[in-house]
Formats: sequence, structure tokens, C-alpha cells
Amino acid sequence: MIVPMAHPHLPTTEAAVTAIREIAREFHLEMTVTDDIGADQTSRRTSSGAFAVLDPDGSLPHEAFVELGGSPSITVQVFPEDDARITVDGIEFADVPRDAVPDFLRSVLGGLAHVKGRFFPPGWWLVVPLPGDTMYKELVPGSSLTPWMNRSVR
Repeated sequence: MIVPMAHPHLPTTEAAVTAIREIAREFHLEMTVTDDIGADQTSRRTSSGAFAVLDPDGSLPHEAFVELGGSPSITVQVFPEDDARITVDGIEFADVPRDAVPDFLRSVLGGLAHVKGRFFPPGWWLVVPLPGDTMYKELVPGSSLTPWMNRSVR
């Protein structure tokens, strides 16, 4: 079992993508990256004018969409605002701090993430523990679990 390690501050989208690339190599996973650069290209830049490339402060925002191969299926959308949206087997974890992305991925890929079920209220939860006391938990809609989730039930 691999224990997540604290990662240094990831000040940019590119730093986060580099950290994800290292994790993909570590776990022998294929990885594809799509970069969107400029305020007119990134998904959250509604305050910029039409055809604007720079933010009002003159900076060039950078957003990346990363897809990792293997099981579970994992995508990471890294936003210029220092956060990310990570989707694991269709379960979306929004607003994950960019600095937490490497530990989140190591938890999932290293076997620390798990599915927890309850009788009341009924339902399954995908739980991703991080070092320290941080834990991400999202409801798995419906009653069908993916094969990876079934193997991760505790």
C-alpha cells in the first residue's frame, strides 16, 4: 500500500499537471492533457470580454483537463483559481484545492479511497482520505457500483 505524501505548494496549473504526470508515471498510467490558455478559452472566465485572451489584470489564465488511463477512470480539471474538479468513476469531487490534487490521486490509486454503505440513510459514499484530517466524501447516486467501487467497499 502506498501512503500519500505531502506535496509542495502548486502555484500554477502547469505545476499541478507536472505533479499529476509524475503520479501517472509512478502508477504506470497513460495520461492525456488538454490545455486551455487565455480568458476566452477557460471555462470560468465570464468576467472577461468577448475575444479577450488576458484577464483584466493582464495575466494569462491556464486551465487543464487531464485524463488518466486505467481503473478507476479518473479525470482532473485544474482551474486557474487554485482549485480542481476530480471525477472518479463518474463521481465528481468539485472544489478540491489544487495543492491537494496529488494526495487525492495517490489516495485513490494507492488503495486508500473506499466505498462506504449505510442502511439509514440508505446509500453508498465514495470516501477519499488525505493526510491529516482531510477527507472528501461524495454520494454515489443510484444503487449500482462500478467494478472498481465494488472492490473498494469497506
